[in-house]
Amino acid sequence: MRIFFCGDVMTGRGIDQILPSPSKPTLHETFIKDARDYVFLAESVSGKVPRQVADEYIWGDALDVWRQRVPDVKIMNLETTITTSDDLMEGKGVNYRMHPQNKSVLAPANFQVASVANNHILDWGHHGLRDTLAHLRELGIQAVGAGENFDEVRAPVIIDGNPRLLIFALAMESSGVPFEWAASAERYGIFICQSLELREVHGLGELIAKYRLSNDLVILSVHWGGNWGYSVSQEECAFAHALIDVAKVDVVHGHSSHHARPIEIYKNKLIIYGCGDFINDYEGIRQNSQYRGDLVLMYFSDWSESGQLQNLEMVCLQVHKMKLRLAPSEDVVWLKDRLNREGKSLGVALGVKDQNTLFVSNNHLFRK
Repeated sequence: MRIFFCGDVMTGRGIDQILPSPSKPTLHETFIKDARDYVFLAESVSGKVPRQVADEYIWGDALDVWRQRVPDVKIMNLETTITTSDDLMEGKGVNYRMHPQNKSVLAPANFQVASVANNHILDWGHHGLRDTLAHLRELGIQAVGAGENFDEVRAPVIIDGNPRLLIFALAMESSGVPFEWAASAERYGIFICQSLELREVHGLGELIAKYRLSNDLVILSVHWGGNWGYSVSQEECAFAHALIDVAKVDVVHGHSSHHARPIEIYKNKLIIYGCGDFINDYEGIRQNSQYRGDLVLMYFSDWSESGQLQNLEMVCLQVHKMKLRLAPSEDVVWLKDRLNREGKSLGVALGVKDQNTLFVSNNHLFRK
């Protein structure tokens, strides 16, 4: 089975403004009050961005990469609401939404699963969350990590196959999620994990054991950590290892950072500490530009029927004119070198092949 992972897909704000039916552009941010200004920022560095674009536009070269590599399952973190709700979550500062009439923009990417446990899914209140879940169902995308009550947010998406997949999703307060967003027995919300302590891992292990069958592949999608910075803390590393050792997780699908962070292959299991953003409207913003958030990775992982990781490759794209294109070769090399330097202690060495693809060059890490 080939499973595709990516980080945050944010089709609101500036992206929403170039789609056929944009939301009201009014923002409640400290510095920018009109969503169209994010389009103007992109144009200031990349040139004219078209308006009223087709659904395929923002995905750009990613569509060809998917056609060539043919993943069986695609998993993302959807970091915007799909709603016309005006129930603004006060105090957030940044509130994302995409107009429901633009929801078909998600269709060309053909995602099967969307983690919705993150720090923007309740930007427009419980009404906005309910709308988002309903629109995802209409698109045939299974949402995980949010819902109408405590039991629903903890339940996995199950995908039959060889192996069968169990996909759970949660968010941590370190990503900016208010704990008040946690679902209760009678209240819409998301699945929140309060800390990186071992007791949390044991609780997750008990939850997973309720659903897991022999040879299932367990994926835990985790929205954690800050937006910027490559380093992986000892606490994050220990937590990820415990998820594998104790909770029997096979993939830790991490996201929240606006740029790719290091990966680790631990006991033939995959840990992505931060996928980086996949779709966003940050083009032209100079703050934190040293992290190269314009460079985007597509993660393709191959698994045996017994749930063993056999291969991992990452295709490097770049955000340009608010769509994805294959990254220039010198930028691919830059990202490879940066991830190797920042993730050296994790023992994974990356190389470049076919100009745009990063691969694990020390392939002895894959148990045969």
